[in-house]
Amino acid sequence: MKIQLDALQPFLFDQTPIRGNIVHLNNTFQLALQHQTLPLTLKQALGEMMAASALLSATLKMEGVMVLQLQSKGALKLLVVECSSDLKIRATAKWDGDIGDVLFIDLIKNGQFVITLDPTEGEPYQGIVPIEGETIAEMLQNYMLRSQQIDTSLWLDCDGKNASGLLLQKLPNEAEHDADAWNRINILADTVTNDELQNLASETLLTRLFSEEDVRLFEPKFTQFNCSCSKAKVGNMLRMLGQDEVNSILKERENIEVNCDFCNKHYAFDKIDATALFASEAALISSYSRH
Repeated sequence: MKIQLDALQPFLFDQTPIRGNIVHLNNTFQLALQHQTLPLTLKQALGEMMAASALLSATLKMEGVMVLQLQSKGALKLLVVECSSDLKIRATAKWDGDIGDVLFIDLIKNGQFVITLDPTEGEPYQGIVPIEGETIAEMLQNYMLRSQQIDTSLWLDCDGKNASGLLLQKLPNEAEHDADAWNRINILADTVTNDELQNLASETLLTRLFSEEDVRLFEPKFTQFNCSCSKAKVGNMLRMLGQDEVNSILKERENIEVNCDFCNKHYAFDKIDATALFASEAALISSYSRH
């Protein structure tokens, strides 16, 4: 059986409150980072976060975007992954100096994990948690248990070319017909290897791990890289700087040039663009004042 590339497959264990997801990110991962020259350590960390974002987003009853951010004050400044409810993903990193062979856990000491849910309708929700655990999986498990009160187990891997992951979650307020199921299924899942996560098709993996369990596998949902940047959004950012600041920059150079951190797309605004930018803002303000 062939592995389903760039796909997330939900499953559940019959007669238990336990559900799960398996994800494989291949082209999605490679396209998301193709314009970024990253140390392997950061590439692997972003891959694990991308896999985790898809696994967790698929459990939410929300239309919108989940943003995972690891922030630190050391050489590593920021890792950020955005995943929409339809599994469109983008990611980037900011760091200083030569990270070399520094262990990932040492790069994020004194940091924090920020998780933002930004629904299409309604107000965003943000959870900020200290770094607890030595892996991204452990940090997210602790967050889900402490902040969301949901038992969640994660297994994540990225080899620098592909990323994959497995999630188990115990649904709250569900009747339990098998009180030992959560512990038993986690013990079985904990035998999974990185090689199996990366290279086995979902059905094969579930059969290998849970041969004695009644597992129901559902149709896959497909992932893709997608960057939501646009000239209009960059224009809004420039508006926030203010007309005086923008004019001041344009006195020193021909264009204001901005490159998207996620996809490296190039945007340029000259004096004509800037005039149009603030003219449209003035027209909008005038329209509101008349009403």
